[in-house]
Amino acid sequence: MLDSGELQPVLKSLLKDKINIVAIHQHMTHEEPRIMFFHYWGRGRAKDLANAVKGGLLVGGLLEVSSPLP
Repeated sequence: MLDSGELQPVLKSLLKDKINIVAIHQHMTHEEPRIMFFHYWGRGRAKDLANAVKGGLLVGGLLEVSSPLP
């Protein structure tokens, strides 16, 4: 779940790491800020996939807590 301003940097980061975006949509209407949801999938080693998703969250400024991944 992202606001509309965070969406593009996160999607670009995920695509760069071979994470496929399969859907982008909204669940609500007229909310402020606009909240976007997206579905993604990837194939590979679990650690590589986790690092790709973590990278997308970092790019979007969405990962403010510490992570066990190096």
